[in-house]
Amino acid sequence: MSGAALGLEIVFVFFLALFLLHRYGDFKKQHRLVIVGTLLAWYLCFLIVFILPLDVSTTIYNRCRHAAANSSPPENNNVTGSYATVTPVTRQHPCFKPWSYIPDGIMPIFWRVVYWTSQFLTWILLPFMQSYARSGGFSITGKIKTALIENAIYYGTYLLIFGAFLIYVAVNPRLHLEWNQLQTIGIAAANTWGLFLLVLLLGYGLVEIPRSYWNGAKRGYLLMKTYFKAAKLMTEKADAEENLEDVMEEVRKVNESIKYNHPLRKCVDTILKKCPTEYQEKMGRNMDDYEDFDEKRNTYPSEKSLVKLHKQVIYSVQRHRRTQVQWQILLEQAFYLEDVAKNETSATHQFVHTFQSPEPENRFIQYFYNPTVEWYWECLLRPWFYRILAVVLSIFSVIVVWSECTFFSTTPVLSLFAVFIQLAEKTYNYIYIEIACFLSIFFLSICVYSTVFRIRVFNYYYLASHHQTDAYSLLFSGMLFCRLTPPLCLNFLGLTHMDSSISHQNTQPTAYTSIMGSMKVLSFIADGFYIYYPMLVVILCIATYFSLGTRCLNLLGFQQFMGDNDMTSDLVDEGKELIRREKRKRQRQEEGENRRREWKERYGHNRDDSTRNRNVHPDPKESNFSDVNTNWSSKYTRANNRTERDRIELLQDAEPLDFNAETFTDDPLESESGRYQPGGRYLSMSSSVIFEDI
Repeated sequence: MSGAALGLEIVFVFFLALFLLHRYGDFKKQHRLVIVGTLLAWYLCFLIVFILPLDVSTTIYNRCRHAAANSSPPENNNVTGSYATVTPVTRQHPCFKPWSYIPDGIMPIFWRVVYWTSQFLTWILLPFMQSYARSGGFSITGKIKTALIENAIYYGTYLLIFGAFLIYVAVNPRLHLEWNQLQTIGIAAANTWGLFLLVLLLGYGLVEIPRSYWNGAKRGYLLMKTYFKAAKLMTEKADAEENLEDVMEEVRKVNESIKYNHPLRKCVDTILKKCPTEYQEKMGRNMDDYEDFDEKRNTYPSEKSLVKLHKQVIYSVQRHRRTQVQWQILLEQAFYLEDVAKNETSATHQFVHTFQSPEPENRFIQYFYNPTVEWYWECLLRPWFYRILAVVLSIFSVIVVWSECTFFSTTPVLSLFAVFIQLAEKTYNYIYIEIACFLSIFFLSICVYSTVFRIRVFNYYYLASHHQTDAYSLLFSGMLFCRLTPPLCLNFLGLTHMDSSISHQNTQPTAYTSIMGSMKVLSFIADGFYIYYPMLVVILCIATYFSLGTRCLNLLGFQQFMGDNDMTSDLVDEGKELIRREKRKRQRQEEGENRRREWKERYGHNRDDSTRNRNVHPDPKESNFSDVNTNWSSKYTRANNRTERDRIELLQDAEPLDFNAETFTDDPLESESGRYQPGGRYLSMSSSVIFEDI
């Protein structure tokens, strides 16, 4: 089994990263370099989290083996005497190999490759790819030029700081820094920046994750929050549609002004390919390519303006598609929560859905997850399961907060993580050591990474599921992961006292800490910042528990969900009305489809027979009448094509009028094609969300 565990985890983590990236990204539409760069960043960060417990167990075995070798008496120099002496020492030190033992020399090389690759991604490659993906250039050279210009200040700042530091070291005669020490200073600087952000995200996740599961057991709370999200999302959806129409109007003007033989026509065609299909068809019908362009009479846009327009088209189309998909997902969630609320009082203990799923379910799932099982799970078991899980996660959060505040104490050992690992180290129970380390670092990473997936910085960074995340946000998340994971692992090793700079013991370090170098070069960071700064997680947990961030955002005008707020109640009422209208609309659609199906089943065969007979024996009178009718319709359908629209109205199913609607239009076609404009004076800034659920 030597090295087999390492190989299995490498393969498993790759498919885990690929699955998550498939959930958030779009492999078909996004550029391959964006997919590969994000996948590599996520994969390396997840790999560090999963492999670190194996490094800990291997280090404990190496310490035991080193202690057994040093405990042999020096006077026994012959082979027979030393063998006889080592035997009882081996009994005193049961240094048997763990099942996941990794041979010497593999882990340092592995960590060095993983760490420096992730640092190259987060500081050099991914920022460049961000600018490249967001650029509106029409060629590879143009995109690279734009990316270099945008990152010139970013890269220049780091080069300026590093150059000033090198000059200071060269001028000062007291400092004689070697390459290894410079490397350690660079690592310490990167980890210090990551630790700043790590404590912020960790303090939020330690409180919000248990609370989210506890609130998940409250059906009324979830339903009200869904109504609140519906009201905000409708406003964002309307803004996205308006923004798309404005951009498409600019594209239409450019398309009409630049003709087929203009030098910039290829750029316009590239922009048109990024537009939605319905807008492409409209612009294609209005296009007249028979006119030549005249540089003297007309003023044409420049290439820079077309690059800017191309960038706006990419952003507006992505935002519009994302809001449309999120709206449909939110509707399904709201309908399901309303079904759960109705079925809780059911006496038959059979879960009944208002709307059936459009996709057929698997027979295996239908057999085991029947309506009875679904009722017991959704109405009885699931709330209790969420409450128990919330309590367990709360206990883990308390352990983390206590250990973050006391891990610097080595005599006595107050960190609970260090206590658990040292108890297992005495008995050399490697299975327990690896499980304890994995659960600990996995919980820490979940608290940090889930906040990265939930955070939203206006509309520039937003990880949306169901393949709706843009390239910029994917690359930005890869940068955050690569910057957060190394300080997260160092913090975990400090909590368990596996870092010699924390435990102050002359023991063999882990292979992961060995590539970081000795932090004694910067003693004020190793002995000060790394130890005392994580204590601020207590303040952040208290602020998150009392929702101070949410209250501050509400005061600034960013609407957040709060149960004791008038603005929240107004948004909940509006979202409830929106969901009610969508439900009525879907019910009318299903009723219309059922009527068509019944009509087809009853009269479909007779209608087909009569049509077939009519085709075989055409009636000359009927044909003459159809010709006359065609001539009449072509004569009197001019201005707004009203007769054609009336004919469409007669073919459509008659739907009852909604007297509860806020607006009323005489023309049903205009009401169907128009967009809903939600009222309310308090929805103006809902698209500028900083945190989704704070």
